[in-house]
Formats: sequence, C-alpha cells, structure tokens
Amino acid sequence: MKLSLNWLNRYLSAPASQEKVCTLLGQQGFPIEDQEQLPGGDVFIDAEVTSNRSDSLSHIGMAREVSAGDSELQLNTPDITITESDTAVESLTSVANDETELCPVYTARVIQGVKVGPSPQWLVDLLEAIGLRSVNNVVDVTNFVLMEMGQPLHTFDMDKLDGGKIIVRRAKAGEAFAAIDGTNHKLDDAMLVIADASKPQAVAGVMGGLDSEVTDGTTNILLESARFDQLSVRTTSRRMKLSSDSSYRFERGVDPCGVEIASKRAAQLIMELAGGTLAKGVIRAGETEPVPKVIELRIKRCNDIMGVTLKPEVMAGLLSSLTLETEIEGDKLKVTVPTYRSDIEREVDLIEEVTRMYGMANIPVNDSITLRVRPPQNNLKARKRLGQILVSHGYCETMTFSFVNPKLGGRFVPVGNKPLEIGDERRKSEPMLRPSLIPSLMICRKGNQDVGNSDVKLFETASVWSRNAKDEIVEHRELALLADVSDPQLALRSMRGLLEELAERLGGNVDLQLEATDAKCYSDALAVTLNGKAIGIMGLIDKKTQDAFDLQTPVIAASLVLQPFIDLYPAQRLVGSLSRFPAIERDLSVLVKDEVTWDQIQEQVLATKPEFMESLDFVTTYRGKPIPKGIKSVSLRLTFRD
Repeated sequence: MKLSLNWLNRYLSAPASQEKVCTLLGQQGFPIEDQEQLPGGDVFIDAEVTSNRSDSLSHIGMAREVSAGDSELQLNTPDITITESDTAVESLTSVANDETELCPVYTARVIQGVKVGPSPQWLVDLLEAIGLRSVNNVVDVTNFVLMEMGQPLHTFDMDKLDGGKIIVRRAKAGEAFAAIDGTNHKLDDAMLVIADASKPQAVAGVMGGLDSEVTDGTTNILLESARFDQLSVRTTSRRMKLSSDSSYRFERGVDPCGVEIASKRAAQLIMELAGGTLAKGVIRAGETEPVPKVIELRIKRCNDIMGVTLKPEVMAGLLSSLTLETEIEGDKLKVTVPTYRSDIEREVDLIEEVTRMYGMANIPVNDSITLRVRPPQNNLKARKRLGQILVSHGYCETMTFSFVNPKLGGRFVPVGNKPLEIGDERRKSEPMLRPSLIPSLMICRKGNQDVGNSDVKLFETASVWSRNAKDEIVEHRELALLADVSDPQLALRSMRGLLEELAERLGGNVDLQLEATDAKCYSDALAVTLNGKAIGIMGLIDKKTQDAFDLQTPVIAASLVLQPFIDLYPAQRLVGSLSRFPAIERDLSVLVKDEVTWDQIQEQVLATKPEFMESLDFVTTYRGKPIPKGIKSVSLRLTFRD
C-alpha cells in the first residue's frame, strides 16, 4: 500500500512522525518496504499488506492501524454532508443489474452542471506523492476517494451514454471494447461489463471505457460505486492483461457497507471542486447492506492459545482499539465485527487480533513445549506400503505437473466425460487439468528416452479431474503405472502379477479379476475389478498413442482408482496352526482353446473345491508342435497340505 505521510495524518488527531508511523505499522504486521523523502516535506511510505487485509488498502485503513497502536492518536474520519436538488435521480437515469451474482450491488448518482478543469494543488500533491498523475478535478476525486477509503469508483459522461442508462450484463462473445488507456480488446461472455443501451462503457471492476470518459467538455456525470465478484474481476483482469488500482482492490474484496459511503464522499468533493447540483437520492440495484456479524470469544480459550493470562477488560480494550465493538458477558466476549473486516470469520481470528495487539514480544518464551504425537493413520501407512512394494519391483515414483496439453491429455478423458480446462493466458499450451496420470507418465518416459534411459518403470499417485454428463467436476486420486515392453505377453502377465501382489500384500485374501475389454489408447486392454468393484484398466498402449507422445519403445500402462487399494489396509489375514506335514505339489498341463483365459481355468478348478488344496498357481503356456493350431497347453501347479 502506497502512503503519503501528509495524507495519512489527515485522519489522525495529531500529526505522527515518519519514524512513529513506520514503527507502529511494522508492529501491527505491515512491514515497510520503502520510504522516501519527497519535495515539499511529504514522505512516501510503501507498506506490505497481506491479501486478506483488504481493509488496509486505504489511508483511513492504515490510519486505523496506527491509531490502534498508539492510544494518543485518535482516528478522525471525514464528515460527509451532501446537498441534493429536488430532481430525483430516477428521472435522469436507470440501472438494470442483470448479473447480481457477479455484481451484488451497483449504485449510481447523477451530478449535473459540473465544470471539469484542473485540480487544486493540495489534491495534485497528495496524488503525486503516491505515484498517481492528476487528470482533472472529477477523475482526481474518484482516485482520491479510492486511496482514502479503499472503494473504487468510476464516473461516466452522462451525455455519452446511449439512452442515458446503465446495464450491468455479461459481454457478448467477440464484443469490442476500447479501454480508457487507449488499448482495444475483444471480450468474451464470461466477462462482466457496464453497458449503455448499445455497447460496453466499462469492464466491471477493471477499467473504464474511452467512449464515455470525463473530459473538459463534460457537464453531466454519472457516479458509479459498486461491488463486484472477486474471482470475476481477477479472471477478467488476467485475461485482458489489464490491471489497475481498482481491480487490485476488487480482487481482494471491498466493504459491502462502504459502497454508498464512498459514493457520498465523492459527490461531496466533486461539488466542492467542480460545482454542479446533485440529483436527489441514489439508485441501488442489488442486495441490501449486510448486518455486521457477532462472534463469541471464550476468554479461557484465548488465554490458553496465547500462553498468557489476560483479564477480560484487557482483551476487550485491545479489540476495541481496532474499532471492534466488544461486550463482556461472563466468561465470554461478544464482538461485533465491522463489514470491512472480512478476514475475521471465527473465534480464532479474534484470538489472532488480541495476540497482534498485545504484541508477540510481550509473550514470554517457553523453552519446554509439550507435544502429543499422533500415530500415522492407516491411509498414510497404506500409501507408504504401496510405494515400497512398487519400488521393490524396480518402479520409480514420479511427481508430475497437474496440467497437460489437450492434444495429449484429451485422449485419456473417461468415456462419457468431458475435459476440465482453465482460461488462463499463462497456461495457453497446457490448459487442461489431467484426466488421467498416464499422459504425464508418458511425457516423463519421453524425457527419459531423450537422455538415453532404457527399461524404465514409473508410477505416480495423484488427483485427476474431468466433468461428467451433468457438467459436475469429478475428482479422485489415481494410481498409475507405466513400464517399457520387450515381450507384450510377458509384460501383460507381469503387470497382472504385480497388481495381484499389490492387492494381496495390502489386504490379504482379496479377489482381483481382469477381463478383456476395448478401450481407447490401448491395443490389448483388461478391465480390472477388485472384490467385485471396477477400479480401472491396464494394457498395452496402442501404436497411434505411442507415436503421439514420440515414444520409440512400446509401453504398458495401468490406470487405477487408488482408494480401493487404500481401503484394503491393514490386511485382515486368517491364520491357522502350522501343519505337521510337508506340502505336496502336483503340476498339470491341460489342452484348451486359445480363447480360454487363465481366469476361466482357475475358476473351474476352484469350483471343484479340491480337498486339502492350499494354492493354485499358473506356470506357463505352450503353443506349437505337436499341439494343433488354435489349441494351447496351460501348465498349472496345485499345492496340497493336510
């Protein structure tokens, strides 16, 4: 926040020195980044303000903090009195707010017969002290009130508004807009504009338009004071690559109850400096002013967290110094939070304010701290165990970026879903939030290929996103595996064995099944189910997809929902007494048709429920002479134990 010392002192009961202001602001949590002595005796001060303290992005806001730190410096806010004519503002203009979600409140006043000209020297000096150039007396007043109260304002030349009215609406796709800084823009339908009957005259919360700017020939003005959605202003500002002092404040939030106060203040100053008559009343389109919230603060809770014992009267005094109305009720304080303090939402926020005002330096150091260590939760243990198993099989864990190029990531969007993209100019090449981890692993594999690494095995666990048929955002954590392939059939069997081992070592006796299926981006795909629930897919990546990622080596991949594996942990194993007899193994070879799978063979054997059978394992498959074409020999091993 750029400050002028002379300007700041206008709101204090006595002038404060540069040293005192900088010291008090530093103690209050606003580090001083720069100081500079200016010609004429003023001092420029640049204080750092965190993004949640939008109430301090003004000279009155900073004066409030200085006053809170020194009881001898009382806060003096300006007296606001306006004289209105008999002409109702509704007879001169109208406001239609078609987007109350993006513009919760829009107010308009009309001042007729103004004389636009140079500003008085005192106003020019204050604005120039913080790096703002003087334009004219009307525009300078809006900038002055912006820096005084933190509420952005805008003035339109009434005679340049088609139809003499204001319409708050979304822009039309491709609609042209000439900004007041001389730049031309094409708008999209996500942007909010302030329009007249025919075209946009301002981009809401960002910048006014060139067509309706106030010039020396302006005589009638419409004064805008509004509150716009923070995210909408930020998104629009970044898309248009336009930033202003107004957009900076709207992005962080303005006081809902300060909209009309700032409008009155600006009207008062405009009439003082530019003359004119103010139409009676104000047009307000949108919600009414909110009621300040009341939060209860437990005195014992505050003392326990601070580590000191403060009396209720002391706590109440510290909060009252910040203009927080406080009442003591038994073992609690009832605190009324002004609407400009949007950062105070809970009891802990009040405790933070008490601590800040009391001073961290006044809290004694405790060299002995009692910590209660919470044992790791099962889900964390499961993830760690899963990683250990995969690493033991030669896999390397990766951490890749969440955004991918749509041409690559779009291939892996789940069937029936749509990709999720963001409209950020800085992410033009990779605007898509990945719908699967496989594209990220394939990009990582390409990086290994470029440096000559071979026989690469990768895995990652992270979130993936898409939109379902209802346009709802779907998010879940995924486990993805990727490995080089030399022998396709061996690779499929190895991946299957790895998944079975993962499930068994995490959860003991589980039922993991694989069934042939068709899936885009895969040449040989298997649907994976765990305990009867579909959890994903594994298979060989097809040649077309491989070429799209410029991979020279074929790869096999598995894309699985992570949570079912986590839910298996810890394993619930049934343990019996050790047998007194050694196991007996019998290897059998059976001739079956080529299309018969191991799952089908296993199912048939288990269905007979052989007595004393301890395990059933696959050994090998043979095709060739003397076995007829279309037939294969499958060898299996049965282990028996009494």
